[in-house]
Amino acid sequence: MSIQNSSSFLVRAAGTSDWAALAGIDSIVAAGDSARRTNIRRWCEQSSVVMAEDSSGPLGYSVLEYTFFEQGFVTMLMVAPGTRRRGVGARLLDAVEASCTSPKLFTSTNVSNQPMQRLLQRAGWSPIGLLHGLDEGDPELFFLCPQRLTRR
Repeated sequence: MSIQNSSSFLVRAAGTSDWAALAGIDSIVAAGDSARRTNIRRWCEQSSVVMAEDSSGPLGYSVLEYTFFEQGFVTMLMVAPGTRRRGVGARLLDAVEASCTSPKLFTSTNVSNQPMQRLLQRAGWSPIGLLHGLDEGDPELFFLCPQRLTRR
């Protein structure tokens, strides 16, 4: 993936050496989840991560994998708490969509995650299903990026 400039930040493919900086902005890692830290390192080593950054450092990252029925799946989208509502999440979604090589692109979020749902709706993603049982009392809502279907 090439670097995409914005007026205030850029989006680029994360390298193996970026994992620690990305873990440093992840709110789940900050809450003490060492498994997330390990996942970030693995995702970077697998070249599955795009990241947004400015002169202060990383602002957010997104992970694209092809483990969901061999289709693109946004496994993670994380924006640093102090930089939310600046368009970082939208730019990360755009970058993932542009780099996806499968005909379909999916993601999911908990029903309780209203900010992510609003981001996906603003970006044109469609809710396509609900799965109970992953997180007790907080079903997972799945989304499809319809723009992918019109480009093929």
